[in-house]
Amino acid sequence: MSLKVIGAGLGRTGTMSLKFALEHIGFGPCYHMIEFMAHVPEHLPKWLDVIDGRPDWDAVFAGYVSTVDYPGCTYWRELVAEWPEAKVILTTRNPDSWFESANETVLSPRMRDMLWQSPIRRFMEATVNEDFGERIEDRAFMTDYFRRWNEAVIATVPPDKLLVFEAKDGWGPLCDFLGVAVPPEPYPRVNSREDMNRRVAEGRQQLQEGPPSAEQMAAMGQARMDQMREMAFPASA
Repeated sequence: MSLKVIGAGLGRTGTMSLKFALEHIGFGPCYHMIEFMAHVPEHLPKWLDVIDGRPDWDAVFAGYVSTVDYPGCTYWRELVAEWPEAKVILTTRNPDSWFESANETVLSPRMRDMLWQSPIRRFMEATVNEDFGERIEDRAFMTDYFRRWNEAVIATVPPDKLLVFEAKDGWGPLCDFLGVAVPPEPYPRVNSREDMNRRVAEGRQQLQEGPPSAEQMAAMGQARMDQMREMAFPASA
């Protein structure tokens, strides 16, 4: 199966909402970090091969029609080269707002400490944190990184294959870009900063009992994904 949609936007740019939106309009399943977390035992070896320079993209995305968020966005250039007919969505937001959200959630010291004690430490270092180093909490560096990332996508992807998208834009531009009808349900809004902070706190509390196994991480990831899907479209869950 070929990817039809490639998300090139960094995490904390409305990617969880976009995952469920794409699935709702016929472009699912959609890969997202939460999918990786829900399938750690099976998916981690495939991504470690990617990190080690032996990518088998067909195996990594087997069964998926689209991808957004990490880890796929880290390799957007490779994925565009692999599937040149795919459409690309660059999710974005105000750079300072992105920094504040990421710094409190996926890139926070609490999150890094929690994941560093897990089986996916090397995966996270390579696919999410590698470019940031010790400047991960430097607002000027991080917001400049965010701008340069977006500029690189816009400069590389042909305009007719690219949608620059903010969650506040809703269904209209997304459905027009993908050539589908606008659904009657509201565009999903999930995975807020407050909600993710609660998840981090719960994860740190669980760490008091010892680092989770890959199987435990998968069970927690699957439960979280099911919860988010129900929040995204409660009437159809």
